[in-house]
Amino acid sequence: MQRTKVKDLLTGAEAGKDVLLKGWVRTKRGNKYVNFIAVNDGSTINNIQVVADANNFSEEQLKDVTTGAAVSITGELVASQGKGQAFEVQAKTIEVLGKADPETYPLQKKAHSLEFLREIAHLRFRTNTFGAVFRVRNSLAFAVHRFFNEKGFVYMHTPIITASDAEGAGEMFRVTTLDPVNPPRTENGEVNYAEDFFGRATNLTVSGQLEGELAAMAFSDIYTFGPTFRAENSNTTRHLAEFWMIEPEMAFYDLKMNADLAEEFIKYIIRYALENNREDIEFLGQRLTEEDKAKPQNERQEMTLLEKLEFVVNNDFERVTYTEAIDILLNSNHYKKKKFQYDVKWGIDLQSEHERYLVEKHFKKPVIVTDYPKDIKAFYMRLNDDGKTVAAMDILAPGIGEIVGGSQREERLDILVERMKGVGIEEEALWWYLDTRRFGGCPHAGFGLGFERMVQFVTGMGNIRDVIPFPRTPQNAEF
Repeated sequence: MQRTKVKDLLTGAEAGKDVLLKGWVRTKRGNKYVNFIAVNDGSTINNIQVVADANNFSEEQLKDVTTGAAVSITGELVASQGKGQAFEVQAKTIEVLGKADPETYPLQKKAHSLEFLREIAHLRFRTNTFGAVFRVRNSLAFAVHRFFNEKGFVYMHTPIITASDAEGAGEMFRVTTLDPVNPPRTENGEVNYAEDFFGRATNLTVSGQLEGELAAMAFSDIYTFGPTFRAENSNTTRHLAEFWMIEPEMAFYDLKMNADLAEEFIKYIIRYALENNREDIEFLGQRLTEEDKAKPQNERQEMTLLEKLEFVVNNDFERVTYTEAIDILLNSNHYKKKKFQYDVKWGIDLQSEHERYLVEKHFKKPVIVTDYPKDIKAFYMRLNDDGKTVAAMDILAPGIGEIVGGSQREERLDILVERMKGVGIEEEALWWYLDTRRFGGCPHAGFGLGFERMVQFVTGMGNIRDVIPFPRTPQNAEF
């Protein structure tokens, strides 16, 4: 007999038939006449109830059917006589495939804190909360590929090991096979990377953008979707050392076209999750509403999770320039009453508190901020005619701030070389990148979306460590 997933059993399509069910026990309760076993296999947030009649199963046979145990059950799928579910399985055979000692199994019926569950990340997938989060993550990932495939983009795998620093941040993980105790050294006493595996210093990538631009100069529209790494010693709820980025690059695009595509993309993948994971999102929304009840009134969400997502999908994003955003902040009561921790003036890099004020207090919707000062943005962003700003854009979302960063890329060779000199990048280091401006260069643009921040936004989870299966953060690389 072929196994049927719990999600499919709950539709009732197999009602009246014998079915094979495999999964993990969530709870078991009963009396001397009957036992009720809730089983889940991860296909849905809902459990299916298995009814084990005492006439058919002895206490000895059921003693190992405990919370966490893996079981294989055959029985007839019938309409449920109890409340809470439409269908249940009347068990005919129950086999315990893997025991779970109730004295030591850490997941019990009581609620567990997210902090505790992070310590047992290898088991937290079995909880309702994390089951819902990672099913939503799965749908969002699928929707990413579906969106770009429908638009004719080419999926490009860019290097994980790289010799370039796309962001110029310098906070990169070194990749080396050299002896850490006695590495070879040059005459000057520096580590001699010429003797390393790649014959030069290499790192884990912080972005696939530069390599993505090379591909866009041949395929017109490409996207990457892969892991990126930042050796940033940050323990905030918004930062990870290893995370996933989606980075499309489009030839013949300007900044407005870039922003239009990013907005369409965000709405598309959220809509897909709403259509395919509604029960999970409703569950996570209820969890968020319960959390809100413990907060002061002024800190509570104005919309439920579902309302927020549907609002984003059904409304145009607000668009303002950086200069206009600064003016809004300077004229706000929040600024006048000195409620911002960080100062506000033209030329600053907007802090999360500034971004969230614009989104959550002023516009009350996602915001696309464009035309940032050139001194706070990367060298590859196209210089505007004013000489002070670049054709950059950030999309700010409620709850988390920046969710997308992008720009029209600088296609003019002379200006790009000058910008590189200004930040201390030698032409020789990026000769291959400059070649795309020398040979058939054209206006082009692209953006990067932090996948975990998007998952955070859709699930309502407050900590980015709770939306990636195995978080990598300072002093933490378990599993």
